[in-house]
Formats: sequence, structure tokens, C-alpha cells
Amino acid sequence: MGIKILVLLVALLLPPVAAADIYMFIDSAGIVHFTNVPTSSDYKLYIRERPEVTNLNNSQLNNSQFHPEIQRAATAFKVDPSLVRAVIKAESDFNPGVVSKKGATGLMQIMPANYDDLKVDDPFDPEQNIMGGTRYLKRLMTRYDGKLPLVLAAYNAGPDAVDRYNSVPPFNETQRYVSKVMKFYASYKR
Repeated sequence: MGIKILVLLVALLLPPVAAADIYMFIDSAGIVHFTNVPTSSDYKLYIRERPEVTNLNNSQLNNSQFHPEIQRAATAFKVDPSLVRAVIKAESDFNPGVVSKKGATGLMQIMPANYDDLKVDDPFDPEQNIMGGTRYLKRLMTRYDGKLPLVLAAYNAGPDAVDRYNSVPPFNETQRYVSKVMKFYASYKR
């Protein structure tokens, strides 16, 4: 009985098995192979391991991390760099390796289906992710005539949801997101 309890205690105290990078390879017959342990250079990174994210809602604002990348993207697309920084803070808390449960990746949480359209080859590269996310913000700014709550709601819930309700959709997550980004934005503007 003592051994069983000891084994149970050890099992409970061990950390859960961590996720690992997933690699993909398409062979000459068109068969897709996935692995977490690539056996040749033919395998390419498909999904990066999800790093543990802690304290996304902390009150400490980061004013310097990724400053050059944010400035370049903001200048290129004529978007306020404080807004870009606020979106990054809300989306990833400046963690370039974060992956959401829905598959959105990187600093600005870009969905894989949008990589090509936003010119993102490596969503975990801060420069590419910030450029892609800022490009998307600019499109939304144009679409919604600069009405920031609608822009942010569309960034979070998608333009279709905003268009359907002709306002910020009545989704708790989206309403909290808009409020959070607006608070970060006001803080970064100061």
C-alpha cells in the first residue's frame, strides 16, 4: 500500500508533459507527414511549441520592447505606434512565441489563414508579425473610418461580426478586449 501511495504522489507532483514543435513534410507522392522529431531536413516547422504565458493582464506596460519593429510598421502603414503597442500588449503581452487555443500566433496573434494575405512567412518573427498585424489594423481603420472601437472589435471578432451588428458585437470577450486595448492605448499615449 505504501508503494502505491508513493507512486501516486510522484505522478501527481510531476509536471504535465509539455507540448513540442510540430514539423511537416510532404513526400513525392503528396503524402503529408507530421512529427515532433524531424528525421531529415525535409521537415519544416509547422507549429511552434506553445510557451507558457503568465500574467497577461499585469498592469506593467512595456514601452521599449520591439520599439524599432513597431516604429517601422507604424510608419509604413500610418498607424499610431501606441495603438500597435496596445494591441500587442492585449494580444500576447509581448511574447512573440505565443499561440492561442484557436491557432493565432505571435505578437499580434495572426491566424494561419491570413499569413499569405498579410505577407507573413514566419509568424513568430517579431518584424513580420508586427508588419502583418499593423497592415491588418490599417485595413480595418480604413474600413471603419478610423472608429477605433469598431476597428478593435473587428480585430478581435472579425469584420463580419462587426458588420452584422453594425457596432461592437455583444460578445463579452470582444467587449472586454476593446476596453482593455483602449485602456492600454490611453496609457501608451501618455
